[in-house]
Amino acid sequence: MSAPDPAAAKRVAGYRAAGAVCDGMVVGLGTGSTVFFAMERLGERIAEEGLSIAGVPTSYQAAMRARRYGIPLTGLDEHPELDLAIDGADQVDPRFRLIKGRGAALLREKCVCDAAREVLIVVDPSKMVETLDAGVPVEVLPFAAGTVSRRLEALGADPVLREGVRKDGPVITDNGNFIIDCGFGAITDPSRLEREIISIPGVIECGLFTGYGEKITVILGEEGGFRILSPG
Repeated sequence: MSAPDPAAAKRVAGYRAAGAVCDGMVVGLGTGSTVFFAMERLGERIAEEGLSIAGVPTSYQAAMRARRYGIPLTGLDEHPELDLAIDGADQVDPRFRLIKGRGAALLREKCVCDAAREVLIVVDPSKMVETLDAGVPVEVLPFAAGTVSRRLEALGADPVLREGVRKDGPVITDNGNFIIDCGFGAITDPSRLEREIISIPGVIECGLFTGYGEKITVILGEEGGFRILSPG
């Protein structure tokens, strides 16, 4: 039996999320491959059905992809409350706590998540875990990267400054900051760890999303179908 195709699962989840978007909505658009499938389908619906929406992108990459698909864009200044957000995740646990930020867009993604009335997290089966244990990205002020790293070590992390690919030196976020990737092993209390990380001076935000479970619905793409997972 062949292994499941992750790309097929992502496409199924992304297309299902795009189907939940209604005419007139303002939609947060996350960063990542699964969300780009949702954008692809939204572009088709705009062209074929005359769907009228506006998107709030969480990165330059998301904005460029949305424009390619013909999705009109806006921002949080114009729409501080969003009808819906569509995003991915690096990991999701049974209480809908997330690790995000592999694409270095975690700060804007958390702003959009907070502003949205409902959040659709689109993932393939590999992202569902019993205990969060992936690396936690931390966006930091470049001025304080050294002191932040030492404080993160005191919390039990193995902090590594993320470096660019095809670029010498550190990754620079869309906000002009650095990313420190932190391995903690199995995270037994994600909410507490999130609070401890963001209390460090110089930390802008971290990739733990533990406070939004009540408004998160997970669309789990599988080859040939999908499952909808929600609180309760």
